[in-house]
Amino acid sequence: MSRKESEILSYVDHTQLKAFAVWEDIRKLCEEAVECRTASVCIPPCYVKRVRESYGNSLTICTVVGFPLGYSVKEAKLCETRQALADGADEIDMVINISDVKNGKFEAVLDEVKTLKEAVGSKILKVIVETCYLTKEEKIKMCEIVTAAGADFIKTSTGFGTGGATIEDVVLFRENIGENVRIKAAGGVKTREDLEKFLDAGCSRIGTSSAVGLLHGAPDQTY
Repeated sequence: MSRKESEILSYVDHTQLKAFAVWEDIRKLCEEAVECRTASVCIPPCYVKRVRESYGNSLTICTVVGFPLGYSVKEAKLCETRQALADGADEIDMVINISDVKNGKFEAVLDEVKTLKEAVGSKILKVIVETCYLTKEEKIKMCEIVTAAGADFIKTSTGFGTGGATIEDVVLFRENIGENVRIKAAGGVKTREDLEKFLDAGCSRIGTSSAVGLLHGAPDQTY
C-alpha cells in the first residue's frame, strides 16, 4: 500500500552534508524541513548553532561526528559531540572507527559508542557502521555492539562511501539488533519507491537530500 507523502517525510532526516554547503543551502533545507515536517535536518556541525538561533525549536537538529571516515580518536569524537550538544543539536550521527572493526578491536568500538551515548544522554545517538566496508559477520557484530552500548539507532552508511543502504543489510540488522535499537538507511535513497521500500523493510529513519524535492516535484539534489 502506498504511503502518504506526509507520512514518508515524517521519517526523513532532511540532509545537506556537502563539504561546500553555504548558508543559503542550509537555510533552504531548514525551510523545507519546517514546511514538510521532516523528522530532522541533518547538517554539518559548523551550522548547528546558527540553525538553532535562527529556527529555535521549530525543527529537530541532527549533526555528524567523526564524519565521514570515522578514524578520529574517541576523545576527539567526544569533544565534537559535546560541542554539538552545546550548540543545540538534538541528535548525533557518529561514524564508528572502521579500522578498529577491521582489526577485530571490538571492545574499543563498544567503548567508543558507549562513551558517546553517555555524553548524549536522553538525546538520540545514531551509529553509522558504513556497511559497504564490512563483511556479514562484522555487520552482525556491529548490531550486537550498538545494542550493548545502548545507542538508539544503527545507520547503514555515510553516503560518502563506496556504497549505500541496501534492503539486504536492513533485513540483516532487523534480525540481529536489540528491541530498543532502530534502523536508519542512508546513501542512495533517491526515489519514492526507494523510500517506501526501506520503510517497509523496517527502517524508522531515512537519511536523504532527495525526499522533499522528489515528493514535491523538484530536481534531485542528493548529497
